[in-house]
Amino acid sequence: MLEVIALYFLCKKNGLLASQKGLNPRPWKWYTVLAWIVTEIIGVIMGIIFYGETNILGVMSLGIISAFGGYLIIKYILEKKPDLNSDDMDQNSVDDLHPPRN
Repeated sequence: MLEVIALYFLCKKNGLLASQKGLNPRPWKWYTVLAWIVTEIIGVIMGIIFYGETNILGVMSLGIISAFGGYLIIKYILEKKPDLNSDDMDQNSVDDLHPPRN
């Protein structure tokens, strides 16, 4: 149950970040849910391989850590996108700031 509550707030946070970037937040919330589920399944499978089927605590811990990693992947993708209201100064490179050479 706590996992669902955490996923709700993390989706909300990624939705706000998508809105800040000028993107529709709904698909990005779904991407967050999908990444959470897929990476959790991968983490559980890796936990079973590493710890065996009898160590439930280790398997589920690796699953939850991997699921949070899925959220972080989507957040990283969103952070790399340009802001809706970015200044021109942010898009200039260092070479653009030098005075023209004659």
